Amino acid sequence: MFRTFVMAAVACLFSLSAGAQELDNTLYMQLKDGTVVIEMLPEKAPKHVARIKELVKQGFYDGTPFHRVIDGFMAQGGDPTGTGTGGSGQNIPAEFNDLPHVRGAVSMARAASPNSADSQFFIVLKDSNFLDNQYTVWGRVIRGMQFVDNIKKGDKAQNGTVSEPDKIIYMKLGSDAAPVGKPEEKKSK
Repeated sequence: MFRTFVMAAVACLFSLSAGAQELDNTLYMQLKDGTVVIEMLPEKAPKHVARIKELVKQGFYDGTPFHRVIDGFMAQGGDPTGTGTGGSGQNIPAEFNDLPHVRGAVSMARAASPNSADSQFFIVLKDSNFLDNQYTVWGRVIRGMQFVDNIKKGDKAQNGTVSEPDKIIYMKLGSDAAPVGKPEEKKSK
């Protein structure tokens, strides 16, 4: 009887630990139309996911624009200057993996050097497998892709540059996000 109780308690602890780890690898990105939920994939891109988590915890992405959005291709953000040339100042070495650049994939933008990723990322709007093994996929949208689709598109003649772009209202890790639901009503004394 005692052994059964201990095994059940251990199983419960593993379940809680797995749940906490799942929340720690879930990213909530609030856009003007709703919340986008991103599953981060540290087993595929551990350095990228670790850096994204650091930046999210610092509030780095809050208020940053989607400065380059090409209809039928991708939406790029994560540059605090909104010019496409800014970042956090810390490059991340490439972690190319076997994840394809399909609709909903979240991948790191970079300059010509494979090891030049910083803070900018893009969300794939339409399958773009020609990017595979050239950019690091570190996550995927698991809910709210319709809100990504609503991000203001850029001018095709200007390589997707967006005038008066939509912004990320905030990004939070699932482990740091407030519980969903109505706040409890205060009881009068």
